[in-house]
Amino acid sequence: MLKSQAFDHFLAQKFPTVKRYGGEGAESMMAFFNEAISVSAESGVKDVIVCIAHRGRLNLLQCLLGYPVANMFRKMKGFSEFPDNVDATGDVLSHLAISTDYVVGDKSVHTILLPNSSHLEAVNPVCAGVARGKQMYRKTGDYCLQDHSRPGENIMPIIVHGDAAFSGQGVVAETFALSKVPHFDVGGSIHLITNNQVGFTTPAHRGRSSTYCSDMGKMVNCPIIHVNGDYAEDVVRACRLAFSYRQLFRKDVIVDLICWRRWGHNEIDEPSFTNPAMYRKIESRRSVPDIYAEQLVNADIVSQNDINTVVGEYTKELETQHSEMESYKPKVQHLEKQWSGFIQAPHEVQVWDTGVDVDLLRYVGAKSVAYPESFNIHQTLEKHHVSTRLKRLAAGTGIDWATAEAMAFGSLLTQGFVVRISGQDCGRGTFSHRHCMLVDQETNEVYIPLNDIDPDQKAYIEVCNSILSEEAVMGFEYGMSIDNPKCLCIWEAQFGDFFNGAQIMIDTMVSSGECKKTAIEARNKACPRKHYGRSSGKGLINVCS
Repeated sequence: MLKSQAFDHFLAQKFPTVKRYGGEGAESMMAFFNEAISVSAESGVKDVIVCIAHRGRLNLLQCLLGYPVANMFRKMKGFSEFPDNVDATGDVLSHLAISTDYVVGDKSVHTILLPNSSHLEAVNPVCAGVARGKQMYRKTGDYCLQDHSRPGENIMPIIVHGDAAFSGQGVVAETFALSKVPHFDVGGSIHLITNNQVGFTTPAHRGRSSTYCSDMGKMVNCPIIHVNGDYAEDVVRACRLAFSYRQLFRKDVIVDLICWRRWGHNEIDEPSFTNPAMYRKIESRRSVPDIYAEQLVNADIVSQNDINTVVGEYTKELETQHSEMESYKPKVQHLEKQWSGFIQAPHEVQVWDTGVDVDLLRYVGAKSVAYPESFNIHQTLEKHHVSTRLKRLAAGTGIDWATAEAMAFGSLLTQGFVVRISGQDCGRGTFSHRHCMLVDQETNEVYIPLNDIDPDQKAYIEVCNSILSEEAVMGFEYGMSIDNPKCLCIWEAQFGDFFNGAQIMIDTMVSSGECKKTAIEARNKACPRKHYGRSSGKGLINVCS
């Protein structure tokens, strides 16, 4: 907390006109983060995935996760955060991200702070999607071939919210609605609300209709732990309780950190224009780190000299990095680990031969409608789906969209690539055209023919009928796609014009992710409209990202 405060003071001195969205008034969040990541490492968690908006983001990046502060200073001076040889525009200061190994004693945990957009809370489902992608990559949770792995095994999503955004942004509710749905379950997330008791200029009583900003969590019976941010040790206890609950029950849990905001929405904003009574009280308050440090000194736990040494050495290091920022050479992390071996796409148009043998296409096409003898298929599907497809495959003509799609999916599976398709009613298909999952008419059991192509099959298709959401589901799939290059993630809008429900994700994540954040994805977006003459006036769109 002392480092966080010293960091804010240093930036205020060196960059007085920069909007840094500091942590002043909420410094105890640093105690929360330190405890959450440390106990994750000690408990055997392999990956901690964090998403946070602007408030306190730079403090977390530098003071805890070790983001190169010289690079941050360069960004404040208007330079790019990426090397010259990386084809990227970069993003604003408050969207910087990091992927690092956080060391706790003799243990470590890989910790990711995801890049975010200016749209508050939009990154929430992305965080959950990355967590699910980690499980797919590590073959844990639902992807474990044995039965001993629980959802959320070895991963820890930590989603940080603002109080006004938590109540006001619909994607929060959508993400909660996804939390225990099959194919979207990540074993629960820990939610931290940085509750400033004001949103930009809007006081709490005008920012929501509920009593508490955390009440949105009640829609999934989420436990809510309210804690006073002025008491750092209580914040640590709240964090431990939340962690223990999540690990035991594998469900979401909320910590409502009731704190305050030293300045306005940013450091050059004047908050007393709209909240004079609140800011008269805030102006007279001492800082949380100073009060806690004084308590430790009075209790003879540390000396004032110890505190001065910590702050002095850290400030000296900031001075050194500030003097070296002009010569600092940025590094990039986006083509490492599972993405190693990949390169950024060149500017020239590329052409590849992606064809496969015709016999393989016929084989997987036939397998896409095969089912066990004991399976009770719907008679209409037997006549119009199975038989018709087999006839078209034998003739080699009249191949329809669904058949071509099944052959594409199946050929990818035979090459070891995972396929995941999600969206509303995507298993059957909006227009009853796909039927990549069959339902037994007697037992209601689901059978997916493409997952039975070969006895030695190593890659499978995951068919994810989603909730009636666009933004959160697309964000979830985006998160999965940026974490696993061997998984083709497909999000399908139920109808073509439904894609605009996910427009924020399209604008701020999908279309600009690589350019702004060097986030590469393996994803396809399908928007079915007119099919077999239905829904006149609507066409069929297929957009590849």
